Amino acid sequence: MAEEIDTLARFDPPFEILGAGPARSPLVLASPHSGAIYPPDFVAASRLDAATLRRSEDSHVDALAAPAAAALGAPLLRARFPRAFLDVNREPFEFDTRLFEGEMPPGANTRSLRVAGGLGVVPRVVGEGLEIYRGRLPVGVGLARVERLHRPYHAALGSLLAQARAAFGAAALIDCHSMPSIATAKAAGRRLDVVIGDRYGASADGALAAAVEASFAAEGFKTARNKPYAGGYVTERHGRPEAGIHAIQIEVSRDLYMDERSLAPHAGFPKIAAALLRACRAALCALPGREGARAAAE
Repeated sequence: MAEEIDTLARFDPPFEILGAGPARSPLVLASPHSGAIYPPDFVAASRLDAATLRRSEDSHVDALAAPAAAALGAPLLRARFPRAFLDVNREPFEFDTRLFEGEMPPGANTRSLRVAGGLGVVPRVVGEGLEIYRGRLPVGVGLARVERLHRPYHAALGSLLAQARAAFGAAALIDCHSMPSIATAKAAGRRLDVVIGDRYGASADGALAAAVEASFAAEGFKTARNKPYAGGYVTERHGRPEAGIHAIQIEVSRDLYMDERSLAPHAGFPKIAAALLRACRAALCALPGREGARAAAE
């Protein structure tokens, strides 16, 4: 546990908020999977090298979202820790018993489909089922990561959304992700550029999700709603449309803005950043119950 504490200290603070301050927009943008700090102790404990561990990372998504956040006066919450270390888009105790040894915490969800695939709150695998760790971890390691990283991230996100709703009468989370092009095509049975997730209408007003999807589709992108990505724990926890807080997940195919092998951004990067900005403007205009949202979009 001493090594784990040292590793966790490298993620202090666990996230950054660009544009923090009094709410200037009903939108909140987030990038939970673009953290790219891989402490030596973590890599040493893995059977994989840092380059392979990055296969689950939404590389550069925070940079894609930054222009939209700046232009619209919206805060951007970005995690500093990598998804391979801890995934905030999972329930806090979505623990994999094949990874952890010891007594599970009360209420642990050890049988979800995500855990079955090795993708619990502390992932067991990356990429196409590549095992991360050399052996099992004490359950205390998972508990410490949840306490130091998962809880603060969601507390900050909840606070940003509450501030936006208080200021504008409604708020919308745009949760920004990227998806591997080949795996997504296999799962969907066709090429997809952008997938909009609103948990089948449970996390956001349907008109809001439709406006975001229509914005991308109008620019020629191949879009889908909820399949194969409907949204995870982030949209489930924070999307409460009946209370005026909406949450939408946007997945962008990685090959549209970067080389999927080297992870280097390519010439398509500015186009995707601009398209995301226009989609966020569309979300502002379609946000129900908002005060001043249309003016903020202009």
